[in-house]
Amino acid sequence: MTSSGLKLQGLKSGITAGIPVFIGYFPIAVTFGLLAVSARLSLAETFGFSAIVFAGASQFMGLTMVLNGTGAGEIVLATFLLNFRHFLMSASLSSRTSFRKGIIPFIAFGITDETFSVSSMREEALSHSFVLGLNFTAYAGWLSGTVAGFVAGNFLPHNLREGMSICLYAMFVALLVPAVKKSFRAGIPALAAGLCNSLLAWCAFFGSGWNIIISILVGSAAGMILYRGE
Repeated sequence: MTSSGLKLQGLKSGITAGIPVFIGYFPIAVTFGLLAVSARLSLAETFGFSAIVFAGASQFMGLTMVLNGTGAGEIVLATFLLNFRHFLMSASLSSRTSFRKGIIPFIAFGITDETFSVSSMREEALSHSFVLGLNFTAYAGWLSGTVAGFVAGNFLPHNLREGMSICLYAMFVALLVPAVKKSFRAGIPALAAGLCNSLLAWCAFFGSGWNIIISILVGSAAGMILYRGE
């Protein structure tokens, strides 16, 4: 098979592998679009939020921090800490294959927890065309869901839009519960971060932005102590 044929085959395989991620991302992105309407963002601002950030948890956190009047520096720092795991995921993928320098930024931008999981579990050799196809499909699901949510949000009652925020918490619970069922200590970092955030909010020493940043650090420290040496 020619080089172009292999690239096309890899691209098709990546798109096919990304369809389940597309399906999973779409409803969560719809929720973000709905909440953006409640936050009085414009369609351009909402679309830009998803197009540039492309990180579910960070976008929901960032939207909440914006509504609370948090400073830009705190939002950037909190987002950096929350997404720090992307350094490790990117390093892991780069160790499995060598990508051309010109496309590395595009591949790196599209790495998420889900696309990394699909790529890392692939038994065949990773090609840049496969990863690009996978990442593009996931990206398309996130953007289309965001737009659909924003459009729907202009027709739905305010109370219903607010109630959709439960989808984000449901997603995190769905990610956490299976790990806790295997080992209870897997939930300890999340518990430590939650308790820390609640305590800081009750004491009112810092703003909500710094509460989140400190809680992320506390949860990360708890995880490092628990899994030290593993």
